[in-house]
Amino acid sequence: MTPNHAALELWPPAISATASETDLLILAFTVLTLLLTVPVFVAITYFALRYREGSEADRHPSGIRSNLIEISWMLIPFLLTLIFFVWGARLFIASKNAPPDAMVIEAIGRQWMWKFQHPTGQAEINDLHLPIGQPIRLRIISQDVIHALYLPALRLQVAALPDRYTDLWFKADKIGTYHLHCSEYCGTDHSVMGGQVTFMNPGDYQEWLTHAGAQQSKVAAGRTLYEAYGCAGCHDPGSAVKAPSLVGLYGSPVKLADGRTVTADETWLREKILNPNGDRLAEGYKQVMPSFAGRIPEDELGRLIDFLKSYTAPASGKAAQANP
Repeated sequence: MTPNHAALELWPPAISATASETDLLILAFTVLTLLLTVPVFVAITYFALRYREGSEADRHPSGIRSNLIEISWMLIPFLLTLIFFVWGARLFIASKNAPPDAMVIEAIGRQWMWKFQHPTGQAEINDLHLPIGQPIRLRIISQDVIHALYLPALRLQVAALPDRYTDLWFKADKIGTYHLHCSEYCGTDHSVMGGQVTFMNPGDYQEWLTHAGAQQSKVAAGRTLYEAYGCAGCHDPGSAVKAPSLVGLYGSPVKLADGRTVTADETWLREKILNPNGDRLAEGYKQVMPSFAGRIPEDELGRLIDFLKSYTAPASGKAAQANP
C-alpha cells in the first residue's frame, strides 16, 4: 500500500459545488453535535467526581426548579437539528433532478468491473473521462448482482440494481483524476472493482473523444442490433410474420390482449424484450416472440431500446427511420 493509496485518504478533495456544500453540512452538524453533547459529558464527569462516595459535599436538594430551562434544553436543539434536516433535504432533492441539458453517460456494473459509454459511442472500462462545467447524468444498471457506484470526490453514491435503472448527476468544477469504487459487497473480487474518473477542460475532452475513436452513435448501434437479433424480420413492414409495427411505438398507448391499455415507456419495452410471454401480449396478435432474457447483454439491450425510442413514423413515400 503506497502513501497515495485511496484507503489512506482521510478526506478526499471536493470537486463540485454540491460536494463542498455537503462537506460544510457535515462539518456544521458535527460542530452542533459537539456543542450539545460535550457539556453533558463534562457535567457528568464533574458531578461524578464532586459527589462521589466519601466526598464532602452538600447533597440536600436545592429546591430550585426552572421549567424554562428544561423546555429550552429540548426545544432549542430540536429547532437547530430541524435546520439541518431542511438543508439535507434540499441537497437530496437537488441531487434527484438533473438539468435538462445534462450529458447522459450509460454505466453498467458487473462482476467485477464498470463499463461506461459516452453519447457519441465511445466506451470505457473502469475509467471515465468527463468535462468540467457540464452537468453529467449517469444512468446506471447492473448486469448481475447489486453494486453501488461511489465517487468520493463528488460525495455521491448510488446503487446499481439488476433490471432497474438508477441515476445520479453532478457538475464538476476542478480538473484532475480521482477514484471511483464499488461500495456494495458484490462477491469475491469486490475489493478490486474500482477505477478512475478524469475531469478535463471541455476542449481537452473533445480532443479525447477524437483520439478515442468516433464510434457508432447509440441509435445507429441499436439499429444494427435490431437487425442482428432478427427484430426487423418480424416487425418491419412487409414481414411474413404478423407482428406489430414498432415505428413510433415509444410513448404511445398499447392495447393488450387482456383488455388493459399501457404506455410503451422504457420500462415496458425492456420487460417486453426480456419476457414477452408475460401479460404483455398486444391485442389481435399471437405470442410468437422468443424471450431474450440471458441472450442479450445489458449494454446491447440499452442501445436497442435507444433505437426504439427514436424509431419514428416515416414521411410519405419514405422508409421508417430513427432520429439520432
